[in-house]
Amino acid sequence: MRHYSMRTEEAYVSWIKRFILFHGKRHPLEMGEDEITRFLSALAVHEQVSASTQNQALCALLFLYRHVLGQHLGWLDDVVRAKRPQRLPVVLTRPEVKALLGALDGAHWIMASLVYGAGLRLLACLRLRVQDMDVASHRSLVREGKGNKDRRTMLPAAVPAWLAAHLDRGRQRHQHDVAQGFGRASVPDARHRKSPHATSEWGWPWVFPASQISLDPRSGEHRRHHRHESVLQRAVKEAARTIGLTQPANCHTRRHSFATHLLADGSDSRTMQARLGHRDVKTTMMYPPVRNRGGTGVYSPMDRL
Repeated sequence: MRHYSMRTEEAYVSWIKRFILFHGKRHPLEMGEDEITRFLSALAVHEQVSASTQNQALCALLFLYRHVLGQHLGWLDDVVRAKRPQRLPVVLTRPEVKALLGALDGAHWIMASLVYGAGLRLLACLRLRVQDMDVASHRSLVREGKGNKDRRTMLPAAVPAWLAAHLDRGRQRHQHDVAQGFGRASVPDARHRKSPHATSEWGWPWVFPASQISLDPRSGEHRRHHRHESVLQRAVKEAARTIGLTQPANCHTRRHSFATHLLADGSDSRTMQARLGHRDVKTTMMYPPVRNRGGTGVYSPMDRL
């Protein structure tokens, strides 16, 4: 009813189950603030979960009591909160990024190039649709990004030529799917009722479709979803191992590298905030300390000798 994502639904249901099992399968109506406080504190003290994990559990339980059971909860002041660490992001150098991209090919190279070259989150890259790619203007539209916000971002100059060939192959696969009865793309909200034929046209399908047809848990239809995150994650991990990279280079590391390298080239924080889709510029400000030598933005005295 509230149009939460499938991932949020699954996470909330999982935390509610854990909460009930933690208290010996008591019904949530028989419990309240004291039981929630003990559960959240146990996560921090005994299981030593991260602050973000504990906060997700809190959001799930607040949703249960406020919106499902219709009960008001207090501030839960006695909860032992997990400490939120302050860590600098891992950033690759330009030669390392070049070597890592050189170890990839095909659709993996295109996806990795968009993550680094446009500063996309991995899931935002996988959720790109054909109509979102403005190859002529070197722009792309990120739909329903983090916080359910749309934004435009750049397309690296090296990507459009490879992307055009990739889309041509995707069109042929889409036409084959339509002929087999699996060509209807998943579309947001009620658009499939307003334009029932549009879902089969070339425009709504994913730029990076999965290799197999799967069952859509929302509609119950068989269709081709976008690729799973693990596909690119495994490819990047293998590429890092191939070139002998010692730093932990995952897909989000490339997004950090995109931000840091643009800041090093003179981009201001407000521009970076828009490019990265950050709600608060304070989030963007975590990058300047790592963009220069020594990791602190200053030169070592030894470099002056």
